[in-house]
Amino acid sequence: MSVVVVLVVAAGAAWESTVLELVAGRPGLVVLKRCVDIDDLLATGSAGQADAALVALDAPGLDPAAVDLLHRHQVRVVAVAGGGSPEGARARAGRVGVDALADESDLPRVVDLLEEGDEPDAIAVVEPDVEVAAPTGTGRVVVVWGPAGAPGRTLVATSLAASLAGRGLRTTLVDADPYAASVAQHLGVLDEVSGLLSAARLTGEGALEGRWGSVQRVVGGHLTVVTGLPRPDRWVEVRAGVVEHVLEVARTQGHVVVDTGFCLEEDPGSDLGARPGRNQLTLGALDVADEVVVVGAADPVGLARLARGLVELRERLGGAPVRVVVNRMRPTLGWSEREIVGMVEGFGRLSGVHFLPDDRPTADRALVSGTSVPDLGDTELGRAVATVAEALVPSPSPHRERRAGVRTRRAGRARRR
Repeated sequence: MSVVVVLVVAAGAAWESTVLELVAGRPGLVVLKRCVDIDDLLATGSAGQADAALVALDAPGLDPAAVDLLHRHQVRVVAVAGGGSPEGARARAGRVGVDALADESDLPRVVDLLEEGDEPDAIAVVEPDVEVAAPTGTGRVVVVWGPAGAPGRTLVATSLAASLAGRGLRTTLVDADPYAASVAQHLGVLDEVSGLLSAARLTGEGALEGRWGSVQRVVGGHLTVVTGLPRPDRWVEVRAGVVEHVLEVARTQGHVVVDTGFCLEEDPGSDLGARPGRNQLTLGALDVADEVVVVGAADPVGLARLARGLVELRERLGGAPVRVVVNRMRPTLGWSEREIVGMVEGFGRLSGVHFLPDDRPTADRALVSGTSVPDLGDTELGRAVATVAEALVPSPSPHRERRAGVRTRRAGRARRR
């Protein structure tokens, strides 16, 4: 007779001792370890010595990434729901991806599920009998990315979000930069609580949708911010899949603008354990983007980096449109906008190429005052940002007037025949 080796994470639940007694009475089951938490479970499960994991459904850290890691090591996951709404428990179990679900009021059934293995009825238990609310997709997810060299990603992200909000559109700005999160500083948000880390914890508990308002800071009539990591080393607290879930929840409320990091490299070490890759924040945001805004500097070094970045991004992206914003454009560089468009459009199919002027006084005033560029009133930089925002989310009016002084080029139309 084969033996099923079980790992247990009860998260302090009262049912643990009873289940352990029931397991001890079954000759085909053996408990290898009572794990302290989900991280301990993942570390032990990755060793390849267990067949099943018995976990409390509300255990902190039980999320799709954790279940996926256990599945990769051939560990089935049986969850126990304690109290609360049965429909809510089934919905959470289905979202997390566990193999079977039982209620704490029927502990003998829990032990049966551990023994049943991959039989169909064990897996069917987790299927919800009520329709789970899905994101309505009312808003667009715009991801602002750019290569290394600080070409102004955060300035563009905050300005675009504020410009959309200034038109009365509900907008959420998410700071997903794993290296140098600075949206809070740009907008004068002094709260030390990280919205992203709070969202990560709530995602692990399956409670983000119900407590979405608690992870945001209101910075305007139509603009809220999910602040980023307080320190770069805390990226390890954001599991894979968290950013994607955050953005899907945010888009049900309106449009979403995401500030990301510069690196697109996969971390090979993330496949060896529970730790996510550092660049997963950026890569996850790109995976759910409706459109990507690529920011590059107008100087020779910046344009070279932009060209390489477009090639790298093309290999990573699926079908999301790409729009280029050339920042800090100035006449002293010696080339025209038409020449720059001709260069960058050769590295990919672009939705458009836009230019932001090197308006240092406006940018400095916004940063020093802790406000966004559009909130400073009528400036050359603000008008240029408004044109980019209009291209991303067009106004409903069919007769949009072209604002004077704003310079933009559509990819494919700038060259003279």
